[in-house]
Amino acid sequence: MLEWFSNLELFPKIYWIIALIGSLIFVVTLILTFIGGDADDIGDVDMEIDGDTGIGFQFITFKNLVGFFTIFGWSGIACIDAGMSKPMTIIISLVCGLIMMIIMAAMFFYMRKLNDSGTLDFNNAKGAVGEVYLNIGANRSKMGKAHVRIQGALRELEALSDSDIELKSGTVIKVKDVTDNGILIVEPLNK
Repeated sequence: MLEWFSNLELFPKIYWIIALIGSLIFVVTLILTFIGGDADDIGDVDMEIDGDTGIGFQFITFKNLVGFFTIFGWSGIACIDAGMSKPMTIIISLVCGLIMMIIMAAMFFYMRKLNDSGTLDFNNAKGAVGEVYLNIGANRSKMGKAHVRIQGALRELEALSDSDIELKSGTVIKVKDVTDNGILIVEPLNK
């Protein structure tokens, strides 16, 4: 193996070194990801700063650079083996590496957009229309429950009313306000 490598010209040697080092770092990162290690700790240049609302699409990151050099090296070796000229090999391997970086950056950008905290924000219920599930007493005399769609899901929440009449089960209501502790203040939709 070493004899074969030492007999190579300088140009293919450079591509083999880039491809092997890039592949090695890629495999280590992949293994750490699967066993639960944080591969981001290896030369982390793509960390986020708390409160940073900067660009979400990050092109030059550690993972993208690993992808670039891995694909750059292997596509260059393929071009050399196909007998292409040095300038054509460099151009093709640069284009392949850049395409890989674009794909990875887009993939991470769109995966980051899938993030959802899952925290229910009761203020999103204001103005929502729902239905009384358990009777709600007049003038906040008795707490009841109402079904209201919040953040895309139908939820059963505690509710009070400032209405002069008791709101019976099945009454269509509208959320007027929300208390600090998440209790809905509702009113009948048809006053």
